[in-house]
Amino acid sequence: MADTEVEVLTARDVPLGGPRAMTVRRTLPQRARTLIGAWCFADHYGPDRVAESGGMDVAPHPHTGLQTVSWLFSGEIEHRDSLGSHAFVRPGEVNLMTGGHGISHSETSTPGTTVLHGVQLWVALPEEHRHTARDFRHHVPSPLRVDGAELRVFLGTLAGETSPVPTFTPLLGAELLLDPGATVTLPVDAAFEHGLLVDEGEISLDGTLLRPAEMGYAGTGRTALTLTNNSDHQARTVLLGGTPFEEEIVMWWNFIGRSHDDIAQARWDWMNTDRFGEVQDYPGDRLPAPELPNTPLKPRGRVR
Repeated sequence: MADTEVEVLTARDVPLGGPRAMTVRRTLPQRARTLIGAWCFADHYGPDRVAESGGMDVAPHPHTGLQTVSWLFSGEIEHRDSLGSHAFVRPGEVNLMTGGHGISHSETSTPGTTVLHGVQLWVALPEEHRHTARDFRHHVPSPLRVDGAELRVFLGTLAGETSPVPTFTPLLGAELLLDPGATVTLPVDAAFEHGLLVDEGEISLDGTLLRPAEMGYAGTGRTALTLTNNSDHQARTVLLGGTPFEEEIVMWWNFIGRSHDDIAQARWDWMNTDRFGEVQDYPGDRLPAPELPNTPLKPRGRVR
């Protein structure tokens, strides 16, 4: 049976690491909710005027046990990784990188970028696949009109549109643009829980009002989601979904593991071994790992 209540998750401001830190709004994880499906991390940034802020310059850094999903609304980011990938993140195009056992990458806004605006998302890998080989995928989803909305499905399936990008658990990721005053009802998988992140406009999700930088959480059991744009201008949202992720995870810095020891080993390996490979042609040093906390890191799972 569906829980008809929509939970409103508010973001907190966090400085993105690196010598030129930019502030992002982090909606996941938080005390109220660690996961939505396997989505375990959601940063929302911009619109950021690069001439004033300096833009994005994140030096080579490692990842384990996760996939990163990059989606832009405006601007351009240059991506390099230790797989040898050299790609660009542009509006309406998804870049998905699989860390698995270990990968490193850098992200910098390009010289031609004037306004940087988008989301950076992480997906936790299940135990069976969390040591999988590193990988990188790029996809340009076609826009789809549904009633008063335009959809771009970058992961999973929505409104009959399916992304070819592979994932290790059932997931949904889509950008939704709603016309002024529009209402759209979208059939969804009842086995999924969903999070709707509002970028622009004021949106009612199944009757609950969401403002910019808020995320509405809708639990399993729903067969449809109804969105209404209460604004007199176009609204933009990102819809995330997936089957509940039943495993507990430990998240620290750029690593996802299952125990404090997993994280400690990944940190040691980043500082002392070639486990994560090397990012070529980045004009600077890689990021050193911060010190681990004095108390053991504790696993966290989804709120039930």
